[in-house]
Amino acid sequence: MSALKKIAKKYFQYLYYFYSYLGNRLVLSFLLSVLVGVMDGFGLAMFIPLLQMVDNTGAAKTNTDGMGNMSFLPSLLEKVGLPLNLFVVLSIILIFFSLKGLMKFGEAYARVVYEQFFIRKIRMRNILGLSHFSFNNFINADIGRIQNTFSGEVEKVKQAYRYYFIALQYGIFVAVYVTMAFFSNPKFVSLVIVGGGATNLLFRFLQKKTKALSHKITVDSHVFQGLLIQKVAFFKYLKSTGLIHKYAEKLTKTNDQLHNAQRRSGMYGAILAAIREPVVILVVVMAIMIQVYYFHQGIAVIIFTLLLFYRALISLTGMQNYSNLFIGSAGSLENMTAFNDELKKGKEVTGTQPFEKFTDQVKLDHLSFSYKEHKILQDIVLTINKNETIAIVGESGSGKTTLINILTGLLKPTDGKLLIDNTDLSVYNTTTYQHRIGYITQEAVVFNDTIFNNVTFWDQPTPENIERFEQALRKASIYDFVMMQPLKKDALLGNNGINVSGGQKQRISIARELYKEVDFLFMDEATSALDSETESEIQENIEALKGKYTIVIIAHRLSTIKNADRIVLLNKGVISAVGNFDQLVQDSPIFSKMVQLQGF
Repeated sequence: MSALKKIAKKYFQYLYYFYSYLGNRLVLSFLLSVLVGVMDGFGLAMFIPLLQMVDNTGAAKTNTDGMGNMSFLPSLLEKVGLPLNLFVVLSIILIFFSLKGLMKFGEAYARVVYEQFFIRKIRMRNILGLSHFSFNNFINADIGRIQNTFSGEVEKVKQAYRYYFIALQYGIFVAVYVTMAFFSNPKFVSLVIVGGGATNLLFRFLQKKTKALSHKITVDSHVFQGLLIQKVAFFKYLKSTGLIHKYAEKLTKTNDQLHNAQRRSGMYGAILAAIREPVVILVVVMAIMIQVYYFHQGIAVIIFTLLLFYRALISLTGMQNYSNLFIGSAGSLENMTAFNDELKKGKEVTGTQPFEKFTDQVKLDHLSFSYKEHKILQDIVLTINKNETIAIVGESGSGKTTLINILTGLLKPTDGKLLIDNTDLSVYNTTTYQHRIGYITQEAVVFNDTIFNNVTFWDQPTPENIERFEQALRKASIYDFVMMQPLKKDALLGNNGINVSGGQKQRISIARELYKEVDFLFMDEATSALDSETESEIQENIEALKGKYTIVIIAHRLSTIKNADRIVLLNKGVISAVGNFDQLVQDSPIFSKMVQLQGF
């Protein structure tokens, strides 16, 4: 079974890819397509040769030479007791094409349903895959690629799915018509197949060029999306420094590269569309001449076979057209496969034991962290007690943010242990531990939605949740501001909180963390971007929370952590000193110098 699986993956990689999402649904879709082709083929076979056997009075003629090997059909009708007259023939034709219409409806509807099912699974796999993606892998990922794969590439994969199965259906029709034509006139069909195989070399060359361009278009799209995201994110800086036009030139250059690749891909598609039918007709003409002048075949049998072959030719043209469209989207399909594999490979490894509640202490036991060959933290030994307020200070690059990232479970130590209530964090399910964490960053996280949804993270506005919401607002000292808004809790904050000030955004962020009923509050430079008055107000809010939560603060401004229970001084990845503010001023020359430089 595994050998068959390997063969399927190697030689039918796209079909295997779709099967991995749809399973046996593909079998039903395939069977419906076969039935559509069979009904159409038999309907066509009965429509033309049998009508030729009926004269103007409706009486059957007995000459069936023009049908070749298909002459068994009149005999079959007579054996089942059906007279060969105009009414019977037309009735049978109507039945076949009615069955074809029924099968066509089933096949088309199933394809639409399966397409939506497929795309839903693609999106869900991406969403869940990114949710389980480790933070360490995320920070090293290409954000443009992630954005483009989640948005534009999904639509291209949807198109690829549609093109692939339409091409497959046309291929089934070709097989049905060619089989019937071969049964009627094997020599003629063999000549056409040989000629068609020779012309296929030309088609394959053009399709190879199209596929290579498809990969280039996908890569260029990733780059363009990444640059576009950064232009929006850094718009204020680019605009204020006059660099926005230079950056626009870079975007334009990338956009031109993308469009040139798309234009060349379109050119190859146009060439294929233009030469496909003339080349096929050339092959058919040559086959007819060989049949008539070399094999001395009667023209009547050839004409009947051509009637079937004409149907096959239409289907072949459709198959090649949609195959080329599929190949134009194949780069997106392969990118999606690689992206899913990357998410799977980068999945966060976590324990299984649920973390219920923090009760005692956090212990860093000879903890170290390295990124590649660079040591960031070395032999950290520290204990943080429940409801204690700890401040972490140090120069830029001393490892403060890395330490916070380890404490929040975003990064795993490369050596040593992180113990929560005397249990290694690796034992716990990381998500259940992180549910007990409130995290407030320098750039407040505010969603483009109402105040209520920002604080409650889209909880239902039940009486209980509204009460919790209002309590969180009071603890964050933002309740009065919210109640002054015309829409109160339903006031919209705008994109990135554009409708409120920096201090109000920070308070809303704090309220969200407090609404969650957390054990820990981690603050990474949470007030460094605020003016002095707003910073003082936020600091008062934090002071009011002291003793109620286990608080860990990274601070650049030492005035904000003066009342912390303990201050941890990091210097080049190691703990240089630990103590309260006054102790460190006296005992640590490094800390004392930092205090002097900040003027207090």
